[in-house]
Amino acid sequence: MRRLWIGLTVAIFGIFLIIPIIRIAMGAMNEGWSGFTTGLSRPETLHALYMTGLIVVIVTVINTMFGVMLSLYLVRATWLGRRIKQLLNSIVDLPFAVSPVIGGLMIVLLLGPETALGALFNKAGIDIVYALPGMIIATLFVTFPLVVREVMPVLQEIGSAQEEAASTLGASAWTTFWRVTWPSIQWSVVYGVVLTVARALGEFGAVLVVSGNILFKTQTATTLVYQDVENFNLTAANSIALVLAAGSVTLLLLMEWAKSRRGVH
Repeated sequence: MRRLWIGLTVAIFGIFLIIPIIRIAMGAMNEGWSGFTTGLSRPETLHALYMTGLIVVIVTVINTMFGVMLSLYLVRATWLGRRIKQLLNSIVDLPFAVSPVIGGLMIVLLLGPETALGALFNKAGIDIVYALPGMIIATLFVTFPLVVREVMPVLQEIGSAQEEAASTLGASAWTTFWRVTWPSIQWSVVYGVVLTVARALGEFGAVLVVSGNILFKTQTATTLVYQDVENFNLTAANSIALVLAAGSVTLLLLMEWAKSRRGVH
């Protein structure tokens, strides 16, 4: 029975993950190497990849800083109170419960050009929706829980005894964090960063709603794939999708390698 379940799991894994990736690779090479390189070297592809990379970098930096800070508050801050912590925990998990498309729509309804806040930003010369800031906010919305949910369990597991001892001995809060807390959570932060990058690379729904998919302005790699599929430019679509899939898989493999190295040491 155990072998049957293992075989079934492997079969499902192959059908839903391995076979589609193989099909994408075959589609990318449908016109040979020249078709693959042409699809990736187009001006719109280069701009879309640049936008995707820029968003990934900004979102990862923000997520890492605020994710670690919020994790510390939720686990260590006694002054917050139980109800406030429960509320914050629920807010952190909101992107898991809400569709990315709904998240993008909420951003449009809150910060769109026809809203009060959107008009206020527009008067200040700052476009939020259908511009880079809105795309960053949308990606932050769908990726924010990843660092928090990696760091919080580790903080709960290690407890606060060492931090309290360091504080008693006269260490500042900053010194305590870097000398005591950070060595214990650094790997969980790395895992959260890897998951954030992989998720941000493939984000589509929220970004599509917020960006408007404007060529050479707010188009990301995933929305360009969508446009190429709509225009039956399947070789180019598969080429971009293969690059994104390869990047995400590489990141996840690096994370597994880091976990194994951590286990060795």
